Amino acid sequence: MFYFQRLKDLREDKDLTQSDIAKLLMTTQQQYGRYENGLREIPVHHIITLCKFYNVSADYILGITNEYRTLK
Repeated sequence: MFYFQRLKDLREDKDLTQSDIAKLLMTTQQQYGRYENGLREIPVHHIITLCKFYNVSADYILGITNEYRTLK
């Protein structure tokens, strides 16, 4: 699975909009939409923020593993 699909799945599982996540990341909805559509690489600092927000590992967000593990 590509990481951008995982970003969308995590967001939708929480019933959030792209605008909601964009505010969390202090970016625009358009920019975040580009991350979710695979048009732009998501910066590492955004991945860290999303790991903390969703309480999942970076490996899960990046699609390295399909094991949904919460952070300790």
